[in-house]
Amino acid sequence: MARSSQRPEKNSGQNETVHTAFPLATKSQLGYHQEQVDSFLARARSTYEGAGETGSGMSAEEVRRAAFAVKRGGYAARYVDAAMDRLEEVFFERERRAEMRALGEDAWWEETRELLSEVRGRLHRPRGKRFRRRGIFATGYRRSQVDAFLDRVAEMFENRELGFTPAEVRDVVFHSQWRGYDEDQVDALLDAVVELILSTR
Repeated sequence: MARSSQRPEKNSGQNETVHTAFPLATKSQLGYHQEQVDSFLARARSTYEGAGETGSGMSAEEVRRAAFAVKRGGYAARYVDAAMDRLEEVFFERERRAEMRALGEDAWWEETRELLSEVRGRLHRPRGKRFRRRGIFATGYRRSQVDAFLDRVAEMFENRELGFTPAEVRDVVFHSQWRGYDEDQVDALLDAVVELILSTR
């Protein structure tokens, strides 16, 4: 879920502002490539303002999955990540309002309940068997780490007082191991968890 190859920050009364300038990483750290970040955020602003060309629209999912190359002297990652987190929430809320208008509020919530049921079904599987394992000569996410994190996610759905923020789910990092969990399946579930958190705010 990391952004390095590798969300606009919330300002009082200025939720729709997209900033394209960030502090630079220190000399001892790598930062995100400035031109890539600026280009992405310019396209995000264009989409949000309705000025994008046909087919150039941006979605909350695209923001969540965005990745930037790193280099010395690039933008400090934590500031860009925070802006990208907020940007995803802005796009998600816009998409949610559009879907509610198109489908009706009851239909939208029914889809959300179905997604929650699917996620819970995966979480209730036995530890070590929640996802497909990679092949014998391939690495994947460390199963014990993924299971431990998802145990906490499952508890969140049972007791919302222990809830995660979207950023905590997006930014989780798992080590690799031979025959670990399939990364795409795990990432897809984490995306669904983020969507559910945003949907129920």
